[in-house]
Amino acid sequence: MNLAGALIGAVLGFMVGGPLGALVGAILGQSLSVGVSRGGWSSYDAGQAQQAFFTATFSVMGHIAKADGRVSENEIQTVRAFMAHMNLDAAQQRAAIELFNRGKEPGFDLDEALTRFRAECRGRFDLLSMFVEFQLHVALADGPMHPAERQVFARMCEVLGFSEFQLRRLEAFIQARRGFHEGQTVAARQDSLAAAYQTLGVAPQAKDAEVKTAYRRLMKENHPDKLVARGLPETMIKLAQEKVQQINVAYEAVKTARGFK
Repeated sequence: MNLAGALIGAVLGFMVGGPLGALVGAILGQSLSVGVSRGGWSSYDAGQAQQAFFTATFSVMGHIAKADGRVSENEIQTVRAFMAHMNLDAAQQRAAIELFNRGKEPGFDLDEALTRFRAECRGRFDLLSMFVEFQLHVALADGPMHPAERQVFARMCEVLGFSEFQLRRLEAFIQARRGFHEGQTVAARQDSLAAAYQTLGVAPQAKDAEVKTAYRRLMKENHPDKLVARGLPETMIKLAQEKVQQINVAYEAVKTARGFK
């Protein structure tokens, strides 16, 4: 870890969130230093946004998991898988777990956490969308979303300025990706093709030009390097890369079915 970046991150973190904030800040200070060395974004703004993203992600995950009264094994496994995909080291795992547990507490202030997150991320839609998507994975771990969880998302969207339509679209996107597989029967391939259209956010009857435009927009919104530059912690880049890969798979399926390049 770059010492200067870690120190800056720790100081900023302590100012924002006390000892836990210092730990999170030190962790994300490494990303701050890497970003500065690469050039392309302001060290202070991106570092703050990365810390806010990490902190809000795991604390709100805990809040959502506990919303229906109990944290299920599926939800725990989803969060563990999420952490594994991020390749967190021991210190990062401890910070994530502590944030998750804080979110489960009855006195957790959801509005305050979301308001701070939105402010630090400057209301960037790409980061807000990625954040909401991560939360949806936890909410859908047990199947259909519980009414109590749905209420949390309603409040989340209100505070973040995220529309109900955008939430439904992201939810459908996740469900489509889960049902998308290759090497299937004819009926299964038809279902997968329908899921591919849903992944791209277009109707099966959409024109080729509309499909291409939707694909380019999704690739632009979800480009991993751009997301990191705007505040996505670098530990989460693998998740962003997987999402881009799934978008590409869906697009290739639609291209093959339609016969265009």
